[in-house]
Amino acid sequence: MDRKRPSAAHARGSKRPRRTADAVPASDASGWASLHADLVRLVGWRALAGDIRDYVRFRAVCPHWRACSVCPRGRSVVDPRFYPRRWMMLPESHGLYPGHGRLRGYIRFFNLSTGAIVRCLLPLFKNHCVLDSVDGLLLLQRDEDTAVRLLNPFTGDIVDLPPLATLVPPPGSNPTINEIAWGYFRNIGATSVSVSADGAVITVLIVFYNISVLGFATSKDHRWNVPSWRLSPIGRLISSQGKLYMMDNPTFDTVLHGDTQIFQISPPEHEGMASGSSPMPSKKLIATCPAGKMPTPQYLAQCDSEILVIGYRDGFFMHPLVYRLSDLILDRIVPVTSIEGNVLFIAERILSVSRSALPNLAGDSIVIVHPREVYLAECRLNTDTWLQAADGRIARCDLSRPYSLIYHIFSCCHRASWNKGTILYQYKNNNNWKVKRKWRQGA
Repeated sequence: MDRKRPSAAHARGSKRPRRTADAVPASDASGWASLHADLVRLVGWRALAGDIRDYVRFRAVCPHWRACSVCPRGRSVVDPRFYPRRWMMLPESHGLYPGHGRLRGYIRFFNLSTGAIVRCLLPLFKNHCVLDSVDGLLLLQRDEDTAVRLLNPFTGDIVDLPPLATLVPPPGSNPTINEIAWGYFRNIGATSVSVSADGAVITVLIVFYNISVLGFATSKDHRWNVPSWRLSPIGRLISSQGKLYMMDNPTFDTVLHGDTQIFQISPPEHEGMASGSSPMPSKKLIATCPAGKMPTPQYLAQCDSEILVIGYRDGFFMHPLVYRLSDLILDRIVPVTSIEGNVLFIAERILSVSRSALPNLAGDSIVIVHPREVYLAECRLNTDTWLQAADGRIARCDLSRPYSLIYHIFSCCHRASWNKGTILYQYKNNNNWKVKRKWRQGA
């Protein structure tokens, strides 16, 4: 029996012709691939409003859509629309810092809204260390010359800024002071990035936490500058829409129940400035939090489009209290019990994570180290209920392995651990760099 006997259709010689590009029906030609260029761009901007990865997928649909939409490569630092705002570099465990040989140049990133995790190939970490993250951009320092650089990890675009060495005493002037200074100028409390209307100038503000100094520079400067005014000793700072926000309690001790002032620090205005003039950042008082309403304000946090003021009802740090900054500006003192289902991870840096990214946590809550038991706890804002968020005790360095994703996210809030591939801040470890210590001391 012949197993290769042709079918009846082939035996009759009636082969069905294959569809070729020239034979595409008119109905198909007028489909999605033939949308008007303006409409394609409009759909693309809508996709970009959600996430830059959605925009990349949109441009990959077909050559026509790709040609009609704006390519992010080459402009993803100078154009804030392409910032990966809800993406955070995810720390590895076992000391696998960015650039470690075992990672083969790859870095993982976590989406705070969806919980998605992606890997990016970033070989430049062989001679760079990361100092901070702002709007999804990474603030890097290049070894050997201490140049500061802004990197969009999803496109590879880089903008160069002056070296940090322009803020430190000249080498050789006093070796002891010089060595100590690096420990201060690489310890960053907050960073903001703003872009001029024409996209020609990028301004970066950096607060050096330990010494309460504000440094600022543009992509056209050759050195970092310091404003004529000084910052008072700082509690917590955040960056939002190119500006910095900070709290200042005149008593320097929240237990004394002094009113807390909230300031907005804006980048210098370069448009309209006369040549030769040097614009300075401005500091403006925008709100006051009365001690009678919140005796111990502790943190500022950005949650979606709102800036929140977080503190406690008493000095025992057991009853969280949250206000919206927009309400305080209007002298409306109304506590917040709902933050749109989000979870706030609170430490040096504060992250707002969607509950959909961490379904095992309750929404409208904060995750923080329990003030008494020293474990990672979740406190619900509407009930003041404290629950253990993850197994293990932080004080004893007794964390279950493999580490929970919650510990990885909470480590993002500790800069000393986040950039060195360690999980949480280990109280028995100073989190010093194991490589290139001379160039990375203090980072």
